[in-house]
Amino acid sequence: MTNRIHDIVIVGGGLAAGNAAETLRAKGFDDHLTLITAEPHRPYERPPLSKDVLIGEQPVATVYVHPEDFYAEHDIDLLTGDPATELDRAAGTITTKSGVRLAFDRLLLATGAEPRQLPLTDHDLHGIETLRTLDDATRLGARLREIAHVTIVGAGWIGCEVAAAARTLGAEVTLVDPLQVPLQRVLGVEVGAVFADLHRDHGVELRSGVAVSGADGNGHVERVTLTDGSTVDTELVVVGIGVVPRTDLAERAGLKVDNGILADATLASSDPRILVAGDVANAWHPHYQHHLRVEHWANALNQGQTAAANLLGAGHTYDRLPYFFSDQYDLGMEYVGHATSSDQVVIRGDRDAREFIAFWLTGQRVTAAMNVNVWDVVEDLKRLIQTAQPVNPARLADPDIPLTELIKDAV
Repeated sequence: MTNRIHDIVIVGGGLAAGNAAETLRAKGFDDHLTLITAEPHRPYERPPLSKDVLIGEQPVATVYVHPEDFYAEHDIDLLTGDPATELDRAAGTITTKSGVRLAFDRLLLATGAEPRQLPLTDHDLHGIETLRTLDDATRLGARLREIAHVTIVGAGWIGCEVAAAARTLGAEVTLVDPLQVPLQRVLGVEVGAVFADLHRDHGVELRSGVAVSGADGNGHVERVTLTDGSTVDTELVVVGIGVVPRTDLAERAGLKVDNGILADATLASSDPRILVAGDVANAWHPHYQHHLRVEHWANALNQGQTAAANLLGAGHTYDRLPYFFSDQYDLGMEYVGHATSSDQVVIRGDRDAREFIAFWLTGQRVTAAMNVNVWDVVEDLKRLIQTAQPVNPARLADPDIPLTELIKDAV
C-alpha cells in the first residue's frame, strides 16, 4: 500500500490536520509527509480558545496537538505560516504563498473555516474583533482584562462562551442577537431560553430580536447602533455570527463544493485522491442519509483519523454521530446527534434547575440529545439515537425510567 503512495500532503493547521499526520505515521506510512498551515503555529485545538485560554486558566502551550519536536521526530515536514494558494489536480501539485510547490499522490484538505464578518458603517475602527485563532484569543484575553464593557454580536456557541468568559473576568456584557433566544438555531426556542436565563442570571444584558447596524468612535469603537435605533456604549465589539468553510482552494481546483467541500461517506471529495476532514468537510452521513458539515472538536479529531486511514486505502465509512460540549459559568452540557428546527423537543429532568436531558425527535425517533449538568449518559444517548426506532415520548420524559430500558424498548 505505502509502496505506491510516496507523497502525502495535508493542508490545515487544526486538530484534524495534526491528528491525521499522527495517524499516518502510526499506521506505518513512512514516505514523504508534509503538513502546510496558514497560521504561524503548528496545529492546535480551538475549543479552549473561547473558554479557559481566554480567561487565563489554561496556558497557551497546552492547546497544541503535539509537542514542538513531534513533527521533526516523526519526519513530518511542517510548513507554518505559508498558506496553500493553488491546487493543480492535473499535475498533482499544490503550491504555497511563498512559492513552494509540492507533488502529492494523496492530499488531505482540512482547511477549516473563517469567521463571518459584520458589515459596519466605519470599517477603520479598532476594537471590532472576531475569535477564531490562537492569536485572537491571546489578544482578546488581554483586552477583556482592561475594559469595562464589551458588546458581543451573535448568541451562538462562540458568543455565549465569550460572554461567560468576559463576565468571569469582570467586564460588563451586552449580548446582541436577531433571534428570540441564544442558540435558537441549534437548540430551538424552548431550550435556548435556558441559556437566556443563565446569562441574565450572571449579569449579561441580552438584546434579542435586534442586530447591529453600525459602529462609531474616534479611531476606536465607542458605541454601536442597533436596528431598533438604540445605541450601546462599549469599548470592544466581538463578532460571533458563525463561520464560512474555507473552500476557495478547492473551488478553484474544480472540486465539488456546497457549504463546504462535498465528500462521500469515506471523506473522499469528487477527486478520489483528495480527502477532506474537519470544519470544511460536508460529508455524507449514513445514519442521517444526507450531507453534514460539523464544526466541532470531536468531529475534527475523528475525521482526521478516518481520513488518514483512507488516504492509505482503508475505505472506512465515517458514521460517528456529531458530538460537542460547552461550559458556561456553572452549566456544563454535551450534545450528541443532529436535530432540525422542526423536531419535537422532550425534556427529562428539571429545566429550571438546569439539570436535565433534552431529546429531539422526528416521528418519535430520537435524532439528537443534550445533557445539561447530568453526567455519564452520553453513551446511552448515542445508542438511543443509533437504534433509529420509535420511542414513546412520555416514557422518554420520565426520569424514573432508566435510559437503558428505553434503549431496549427501541431495539
